[in-house]
Amino acid sequence: MPVAETLPPFPDDVPTHPLLVVDYQLIKKKDPSEVDKLWEAATKLGFWYLKNHEADDIVPEMFELGKETMALPLEEKMKFEQGDEGMSFGYKAAGANAVDATGELDTVEFLNVAKDDALAWPKQARRAYPPTANARMESIIIPFVKKSLEVNYAILDVFNDKLGLAPGTLRKFHSEEEFSGSETRLIKNPPTHNTTKQAIGSHTDFGSLSFLHNRLGGLQVLVPGAETWQYVKPIPYHAICNIGDALSIFSGGILRSNLHRVVPPPGRQAGLERWSVVFFLRPGNSVVLRALAEQSPIIADAVKNAPEGKYETGSTSFEWFSRRIRNQRIKNRTGPETWMASRGTEHKVEA
Repeated sequence: MPVAETLPPFPDDVPTHPLLVVDYQLIKKKDPSEVDKLWEAATKLGFWYLKNHEADDIVPEMFELGKETMALPLEEKMKFEQGDEGMSFGYKAAGANAVDATGELDTVEFLNVAKDDALAWPKQARRAYPPTANARMESIIIPFVKKSLEVNYAILDVFNDKLGLAPGTLRKFHSEEEFSGSETRLIKNPPTHNTTKQAIGSHTDFGSLSFLHNRLGGLQVLVPGAETWQYVKPIPYHAICNIGDALSIFSGGILRSNLHRVVPPPGRQAGLERWSVVFFLRPGNSVVLRALAEQSPIIADAVKNAPEGKYETGSTSFEWFSRRIRNQRIKNRTGPETWMASRGTEHKVEA
């Protein structure tokens, strides 16, 4: 296992929320107590730490790739910009998105590489990428995407069983063969001592599962029932995983897609560049986002207790994803209504 980079410690005087620690090796074995722990995390907060996930040797290389890519001249990176039409894949410059209804600009830049392009390599499935990504596609990006898919599929299988769905139902909705919004993201937030400045605004994730790796603090969650944000402390060799909108909708709200945001690191970590690597698993483009009530009595019972139509979006995964991406783009902004149109399953949009 690689040695963690020496960084200032996360401060012990800021509000943090403890997450349950789930062992991936035990999840693969369907260990009952570990399965129950994962289920508790996914249904109560929707966030958890994942250890022994077998990506520790790849993640440092992904960080290096991020640094190489962001060091390219802006003019070169902008050749691969994601654009304003609702496509996520490609480069996003800092300030291209709003972080709230006022139109305040974000501070992060990132590169998204589509799962479809990684698996089709050396053919191009969705779009072209900067030369730094192409040079590391085979050695770094593809192994990371494949490992991320393996981890996420194992987690999906647990949820599939717990929800009482027929074997393979959730995997079928996330087929490797169908184009989707699934992607890996390399993120840079520049140094600042203003720890109240939002790097990424309050949101729920667009898709099904997120598999996040970061070394510095900055991620915050709004715990159900709380009125203030709490940090999630980064732990070496522990990924941070969370539920997104799609799984929450499929499950009739049993699985929780929780509000979170990113601010600069706190304490002595403030003023440092913050790097993150994440893989987002999203359903196939044609999958309609609706509760699977007719396929599970457990989900059917949950839907009965929800407002009518709450989990009937009338939207495909592609439409849901594109709408949310498109309406965050500052060039598409007409007013606060644009931000509202970018929202997902949030119930406290004013947070």
